[in-house]
Amino acid sequence: MKRGKNSQLLPVIIIVVVVIISVALIVTLVRTFILGNGSSNQQQQQNSDEAALLNTAIDRGVQMTIRGEITADEKFRSYRITITPNSRIMTTYAGYLDQTIDKVSLENNSRAYEEFVYALNRAGMVKGNSLTGDGDDTRGLCARGKILEFETLQNGRSVKRLWTTTCKDKGSLQANASQLSDMFLAQIPQGKQLLSKINVSK
Repeated sequence: MKRGKNSQLLPVIIIVVVVIISVALIVTLVRTFILGNGSSNQQQQQNSDEAALLNTAIDRGVQMTIRGEITADEKFRSYRITITPNSRIMTTYAGYLDQTIDKVSLENNSRAYEEFVYALNRAGMVKGNSLTGDGDDTRGLCARGKILEFETLQNGRSVKRLWTTTCKDKGSLQANASQLSDMFLAQIPQGKQLLSKINVSK
């Protein structure tokens, strides 16, 4: 009798084992497929972002905007540096309505622009994923520090925007913001003089 029961249980055990192995294999394959696609999509996006940054067509550009401490409108300061294949512009602002204090406009050339954007790429300017909704809302962040925004442009419009702060809110940029800001400021020979007037460090 025992031998008969064992012989009846054996096929059931084998079926259960086969089912468990099959389910495990299916789960592994599905996870590999999904994660693999996710990794592939991220790589494609990174390649696309780098291509946009390294594009030296006349309608392309890069931009850095730095917002100072949140304070009274009379004391609030910010500045922006925009570089394109044919121009370099730095503007300093007073107040939250961006009243221009100083503006320096310089010529540029495609070779200089190419070297600059390749350097920015090596420094990781487009490393990071753009945030959306509340996650990309910088209003009120880092009240006692600075917000640094870095953008790639086409026809003056933002193609990709990443940002970070000098506070604990690190935002979307995954690169060394201080290194990037140094590189932008170096494009404007009078840059440090302009900053000394508004008391906002790089």
